[in-house]
Parts: sequence; C-alpha cells; structure tokens
Amino acid sequence: MSADLDLNVTSSEVFLYIYDMSKGMAKAFSQMFLGKELPGIWHTSVIAYEREYFFGSCGIQSCNAGETILGEPDQMLKLGKCQLPYSLFLEYLSSLGDSTFAPGTYNLMEHNCNNFSNELSLFLTGRPVPQEILDLPSEVLNT
Repeated sequence: MSADLDLNVTSSEVFLYIYDMSKGMAKAFSQMFLGKELPGIWHTSVIAYEREYFFGSCGIQSCNAGETILGEPDQMLKLGKCQLPYSLFLEYLSSLGDSTFAPGTYNLMEHNCNNFSNELSLFLTGRPVPQEILDLPSEVLNT
C-alpha cells in the first residue's frame, strides 16, 4: 500500500476521483430499466500523498494517482488539504485494512469503494464525499 514517499512528509492535497463504471450507459438507459435516471454508477478513490487509494474485494489498494485500470476519472473533486504526517496516515490505513475494510468485506450495495472514500476523506479533511454518491445503492434498491 505504501509508496516511496518520505514518511516525514506532514501534509498533502486531497482529491476525490470519481469514475462512472457504466461509461455513460447508466444515464442513457436507467430511466428505461429503473424508471429513474441515474447519472452514473460511481466508483471513487482518494488521492493523497501522491497515491490513489481505493477499496474492492481484495481490500484496500493503491497505485500512482491516475493509473488505475479505469483510466481517466470522470470528475476530480478537491477535498482539501490534510495536515497529517504520512506515517500516521499509513498507520490509519493499515488499521482500516485490518478491520473495517479488510479483504473479503466488500459488498456492492452496503460496504463499497464509496464508503471507503468517505471514511478516508473524513479522516484526512473532515469533508465527506458528495451524498448523492453514497446514496446511489439505496436509490437503485428503491426502484
């Protein structure tokens, strides 16, 4: 999970990368199939300390920012700046990976990448991810 970044770095800009997993298909066809237009099927990740962090069935993973298999994000939202030592961030990330966001705990509707991004964003900046991203699974289930 860690990068070759100096553990003594004490701050970082924090961004939310938002990907539409449907590549526009949700917006085009959701009204027909669900009776409600969905703007996208969102996958999110958090960029901090020059890395992109995300959660999936294998647990917490990271890569160089912008180098996931998903290509370019559809949106990049600046969340703010964190004032935490990189070493403390890595400790927190490790504890999440051993508990709440451990491998095998992923659930598409209830415990997904967006929940992870929200948790990480709140820790780093005190700002949540946009509510419409977090509400998407319940919107789909309510159709």
